[in-house]
Amino acid sequence: MEIWDLYTENREKTNQTMIRGENVPEGFYRLAVTVCIFNSEGKMLIQQRVPFKDDWPNLWDVSCAGSSISGDTSQTAAEREVLEELGLKINLENERPHLTNYFADGFNDIYILNMDLDLSKLKLQAEEVQNVKWATMEEIFTMLDEKTLLCVFICSFVFLYVTYKRAICSSSLCQESCLRVCSESLRVSLYLLR
Repeated sequence: MEIWDLYTENREKTNQTMIRGENVPEGFYRLAVTVCIFNSEGKMLIQQRVPFKDDWPNLWDVSCAGSSISGDTSQTAAEREVLEELGLKINLENERPHLTNYFADGFNDIYILNMDLDLSKLKLQAEEVQNVKWATMEEIFTMLDEKTLLCVFICSFVFLYVTYKRAICSSSLCQESCLRVCSESLRVSLYLLR
């Protein structure tokens, strides 16, 4: 049985908890986390859910995602999810979420990591994950169109964010690179508006 802490609309932890699977009580919110891992080529690590999952079996998803359990901070929840699902130990102790997505009954903190990983060395959680791979933005868009990838808004928004960060953090971008980054940003924005 998984127990979740409940929060106020201002993200203040209350003394209230709930059991996973129950409806979040009115006026309370829960915390979820998402971790998106990108490599130095700009590809995002995605995972394929196992065929026997109750929700969205066999679909591809972001690198890692899950709910915070009682006692977790946002950072420790993200660290735990990555360790559980991929067998990868990360340290987010001094990190803040890059983005937060607000949904009807909670908050989803999104962490964006840059790591070059050997996928063959990951230890996939047999109850959750059947496969992982690196995906380009083109592949992500194709999978979203084919409805084989979950988290449409999150994936698109993360790519928009990463593209934006590359544009403002690269002081030595040549004109061609700037045009490519602007073009990618526009494509992601238009995809979001479809």
